[in-house]
Amino acid sequence: MHTLLDALQEGRLIELPDNDKNHVLQFLSHILEAIPSVPNNTDVAGLVLKREESFNTALGKGFAVPHARVPFEGDLLCAVGWSPNGIDYGAPDNNPVHIVIMYLVPSNQRNQYLKEISNIAKALMELHDEDKLKSFNDLNSVRNYLLDMISTAKDVVGPEARARMIQLEVRESIAKLPAQGLENLLIEPLMIIIDGKGNHITLTQNKELLDELDKASNVSELLSTNGFFEISNWRILKRSYTNYLGGRISYDCIAIKIKKNFKNDSL
Repeated sequence: MHTLLDALQEGRLIELPDNDKNHVLQFLSHILEAIPSVPNNTDVAGLVLKREESFNTALGKGFAVPHARVPFEGDLLCAVGWSPNGIDYGAPDNNPVHIVIMYLVPSNQRNQYLKEISNIAKALMELHDEDKLKSFNDLNSVRNYLLDMISTAKDVVGPEARARMIQLEVRESIAKLPAQGLENLLIEPLMIIIDGKGNHITLTQNKELLDELDKASNVSELLSTNGFFEISNWRILKRSYTNYLGGRISYDCIAIKIKKNFKNDSL
């Protein structure tokens, strides 16, 4: 469960802004796609959604583990989403999913991925308390619960997990983070209005993002065709849209940016 522990340490546990299954999968996919070590134009969302069409990745007990296999070598990565109200995921026990752990699986990490998933499944069988998971109302409680699962599961998944927990003092360091614990992740809500001629107006409180989007072209085409696009270090993800008279469209979006050197970045 080292990859899950890495995600918790590096701020990739996120409260999901939506309870729609496909929207959740797209959202977490774009988090993974925005990690600097992942090659540009890696279509994690497309791979995950295609996989989900043929195989439901819910484990039951409120957990799901979607993944994308990619043809390059690198580190096994994951992003974790928490849904307070639960997602209608089609789980085998018919219960809503509250925790979605999405993996990016490079070609050299397939055995490690299978080991990680096996360990998570064993921990759920032996240690998981679904009623407790449903009672959480903040991200820190979820983070600490997952850390406890990793730590307490030493007899299930091996002693190295507990040793690593102690060595890195994960709980103590994370407890000092802000409530969302996303020091290397910036998420900005925004609206993009398209007029009848295809021109766009951006509504956001982030000046850097506004300046970048004001210079962008083909925004309407990119949002309508792909549902997302990249500009500078930002990834713009369409959540929903509304059509108006005169060919006008309002896009409800989220902009995601992962800082490459977050320790020294003042954002």
